[in-house]
Amino acid sequence: MLTVLSIAGFDPSGGAGVLADIKTFAAFGCYGAAAITSITSQDTVAVYGAYHQTPEVLRAQLGPVVADYEIAAVKTGMLPTSAAIKVVAELIEDHNLSNIVIDPVIRSTSGYDLIDGAAACLSERLLPLADVLTPNMAEAARLTGMEVSTLDEMRRAARRLYELCQAGKTRRIARRAVLVTGGHLADEATDVLYDGRETQVFRAPKIVTRNTHGTGCTLSSAIAALLARGCDVPEAVRRAKDYLAAALRTAPAIGRGAGPLNHSIQVMSDE
Repeated sequence: MLTVLSIAGFDPSGGAGVLADIKTFAAFGCYGAAAITSITSQDTVAVYGAYHQTPEVLRAQLGPVVADYEIAAVKTGMLPTSAAIKVVAELIEDHNLSNIVIDPVIRSTSGYDLIDGAAACLSERLLPLADVLTPNMAEAARLTGMEVSTLDEMRRAARRLYELCQAGKTRRIARRAVLVTGGHLADEATDVLYDGRETQVFRAPKIVTRNTHGTGCTLSSAIAALLARGCDVPEAVRRAKDYLAAALRTAPAIGRGAGPLNHSIQVMSDE
């Protein structure tokens, strides 16, 4: 069984972070391992606090797992400090890990800042290692300093983020594709993928639901699992979007706010 590693925050409500990642990996027939970067206090209504792990604790979690398992893909989520980002970057480079999906978690949907002034370090140190970078529109705007509210602006932001990935220095050769996700667009769930050569637009009907907690975590984790299973990037994006739509449509409607998705849909297929 293929092992996929999540390096992200812990959401005790189970909708986002490592718990969402592990459930998504399982849906694609992969074994999930995880290291926790921050323990958060949150539910479907809001994030109330975050308690970051030291770089020593993060390194102590990661070292034995990477030494023991053959890691087929890595998905990163909440990396709240420059020190945590550097630990993860060094791990990827030192162990020559592959199929790296970077979800640049910066701020929660409820408005809680999940990164402590480390956005510049994220851009310089980790983005160049990404095989696929998956910012939403707000994250793309934060990382590029550009306005990102329309499809054309998503295309421009994807190209700019690709340039930022190319500009960094790294010991690892990455595929470097940028997927700017447009779930917050009014009419369609439209995502823009740029790989340095061409731009592809993935459109899907927008599913109107309050149960959207952890959509970014889920999409990026599905992409990581599919890369581990041998899909190329466009196919991984397409199939991950299909899974996300199914998880949204069948969400269990629990909690008083933005409820979690139904991660348990089994979608593993060799098609």
